[in-house]
Amino acid sequence: MTPATRFRDATPDDVDAIVALVTSAYRGDSSRNGWTTEADLLDGARIDPELLRTDIARPRSRVLLAEAAPADATPPALLACAHVAEDGAAGYFGMFAVRPDLQGAGLGHRLLTEAERIAREDWGLPAMRMTVLDLRDELIAWYERRGYRRTGVHKPFPYGDARFGIPKRDDLRFEVLEKAL
Repeated sequence: MTPATRFRDATPDDVDAIVALVTSAYRGDSSRNGWTTEADLLDGARIDPELLRTDIARPRSRVLLAEAAPADATPPALLACAHVAEDGAAGYFGMFAVRPDLQGAGLGHRLLTEAERIAREDWGLPAMRMTVLDLRDELIAWYERRGYRRTGVHKPFPYGDARFGIPKRDDLRFEVLEKAL
């Protein structure tokens, strides 16, 4: 069961918490508690704090946070995050992470829906795109159930740039997924 949530935009003060959340959802043993793990594909960092700060600061770019909305004076807990930005004539969706113990409860779908709303209503963009490791069949199927389609367009994995992880395989690449908004 997902706690009551609220969405807000990240600030530079949130960078450490976002890095910890994204890492826990994709890398290391903690990521194995959810279904989005990349632990068998990559080690190391999943997100670079400096690139995250740049994404937070640039125009037409929002790092969206989902937080528990506590009923008392307890500070809100970070539950999920995603980056949505204008990328040419479409929105770009990335850095999507849900706390591993909350995956599968609908929070990710709600966050994706909010990101699509931002791109469509706030920025007037006709489509949303993302890149996904093309080996991630289960994750791609999740996006396809939400209206995304595989484009057949592939992009290389940034081998040699440790800011994006240390590959455990030599066949990693991204595929572009797209959805009309």
